[in-house]
Amino acid sequence: MAKPSENTPLAELIGGLLGDVTGLLRKEIDLAKAEASEKLSAALSGVEILLIGTILAIGAVGVLLSAVVSGVAALFLAQGFSEPTASALAAIIVSVVIGLIAWIMIRRGLAAFHRSNLTLERTTTSLRRDVQTVKDKL
Repeated sequence: MAKPSENTPLAELIGGLLGDVTGLLRKEIDLAKAEASEKLSAALSGVEILLIGTILAIGAVGVLLSAVVSGVAALFLAQGFSEPTASALAAIIVSVVIGLIAWIMIRRGLAAFHRSNLTLERTTTSLRRDVQTVKDKL
């Protein structure tokens, strides 16, 4: 917008101001889109870690559980436990250990998700500056 002078008609000044505000709002919308995209990308990183932890927990339970339970049960049998008692104790112990590992991975994924802070700080700050600039011009 050109420098206002005392001879510039009011309608032209208002039209210039409206044009400036419209352009400013378009730029703010573009900034908000870019910032939201960045925040979403950071949040998805936490989701990825959460999913990896969950998949590992399921895989560990599905693939290793029977072999580990059998091994621990064999140790209990060697200690003189009966077969049903040894199998039950082994299953409980292995389930608790696998559950703790899964819990740690899921907790890490959730922590990364919470750290991603989904507020649009730059856009908010910029909008406040723009509002103040428009107020100053008026």
